[in-house]
Amino acid sequence: MSVPIAYIAVILIWSTTPLGIQWSGVHGSFAFGLAMRMSIGLFALLVILTLRKTAIPWHKTARQVYYAGGISMFAAMTLVYWSSQYIPSGWIAVIFGLSPIFTSIFSAFILHEKVFTAGRVTGMLLGISGLIVVFINSLNVAQLAWAGIIGVVLSAISQSLGAVMIKKLKPDIPALAITAGSLIIALPGFLMIAIYQGGIPENLSVQTITAIIYLAILGSATGFPLYYFLLKNISAERVALITLITPVTALFIGAVFNAETISTNIVFGSALIISGLAVYEYGKYLPFRKKWSIRWLQKPL
Repeated sequence: MSVPIAYIAVILIWSTTPLGIQWSGVHGSFAFGLAMRMSIGLFALLVILTLRKTAIPWHKTARQVYYAGGISMFAAMTLVYWSSQYIPSGWIAVIFGLSPIFTSIFSAFILHEKVFTAGRVTGMLLGISGLIVVFINSLNVAQLAWAGIIGVVLSAISQSLGAVMIKKLKPDIPALAITAGSLIIALPGFLMIAIYQGGIPENLSVQTITAIIYLAILGSATGFPLYYFLLKNISAERVALITLITPVTALFIGAVFNAETISTNIVFGSALIISGLAVYEYGKYLPFRKKWSIRWLQKPL
């Protein structure tokens, strides 16, 4: 599969995932929807791996990758599902736009990356400005949104750390195997939380069941392998830039299908995000090309 196709597919999947997360918990606990999604997703992955006659490696490096991916997945997904109880679906993608910042910080410490171009830093600042505009508007609109906002921020931090750790390990493992191995590590935790919250709900709507299946097949069995495929082929920061696009698409999807309000401030913030992404990607063509070094990180920690 080509990197551009995988990149676009992840954008589409991540744009619809926040709404799917909310719908999967409408008539049940958030933990049940999450556990069912991951269970079905793992089953689908194992079927695909069997049909393709692809084994899941269990050597030392592979186990390290699965633990990094599984622990990160458990923390990130649990936090974002829990947070979906308190904020609209579009806000989830908006707050996740902070991921490039967290990824860059972790990359500096863990991967010892020391140089940023002025154009890219400018693009990042524009994107952050847009996120701040949307963030402030969200606080003024929703009650008790602080809990969901904090949860999604922590989720983004967890996912960013996991992405950088996997990148550091440089795994020569199929993306499907990485996803399945990570799910095997994370699934017991998801199941325990679901059992703690009461197990299977008595009544499940068609909307809830459809959302769970959609998230399992596309969000987990398809989205995660594509995500790990991108991590193996392009920089972790560039993968994280997807979260500067999905806030815009997720907000509009939430407005159309879930009657979520899009204010003028959100439109303005979204425009800043897109501008920041454009500058980040094409900043090398701008007149200024100064490079900045993080001198105190020149030696490995």
